Amino acid sequence: MHPNPIYRQTEAERSLEFALAAGFGQIMVSADPVPLVAHIPFLQGQQGDEIELHLVRSNPIARLLQKIQTPAKLSVSGPHGYISPDWYGVKDQVPTWNYVAVHLSGTLRMLKHDQLLAFLDRLSAHFEAQLAPKPARKSSKMTPEVLQKMLRQIVPCSFKIEDIQSTWKLNQKKDMSRLAAADAVEQTGVGSETIALAALMRAAEGSNHSHD
Repeated sequence: MHPNPIYRQTEAERSLEFALAAGFGQIMVSADPVPLVAHIPFLQGQQGDEIELHLVRSNPIARLLQKIQTPAKLSVSGPHGYISPDWYGVKDQVPTWNYVAVHLSGTLRMLKHDQLLAFLDRLSAHFEAQLAPKPARKSSKMTPEVLQKMLRQIVPCSFKIEDIQSTWKLNQKKDMSRLAAADAVEQTGVGSETIALAALMRAAEGSNHSHD
């Protein structure tokens, strides 16, 4: 998280909504000699302060959870990109990198295996709905034996959210020069990532400060 408080004023609710909309992040737990990290899709649980996810059974984090529940952090990255000082249209600026990042801290635990299929169906339904009008894929279409074999390879987990921290570094310290930079990001960037970053920069609340 960026230490400058001007980048950390976004409401926790908005940051959580941002993370849930992304639906993909890195779950991290402490371990010796280095932290363990898994890249996972996720979904808000039936309890609003919980996130549902699954891990491959052979994942080191899953093996750890077979013994204990553990503190964890879920990191979700948003649009990001390099910002050239030439784009501001004013003198004496420096290069920077704009980005959005949300960190959710809490407790990770393994769920009972009989909860796995219902969770996977909810996860699939959530993302399949975004592909409409494509007919939604359902686990019921699979051969039962094949489905059960695949289910044995993964484990369901729950992550209880206890704290939300975020950085929305979007040139909030600048005013019109931020908008000029957003135009340049959109025009010179490639793909939806930089287009989304430009939109966030335009929407950011600016001030009259001139330093990055």
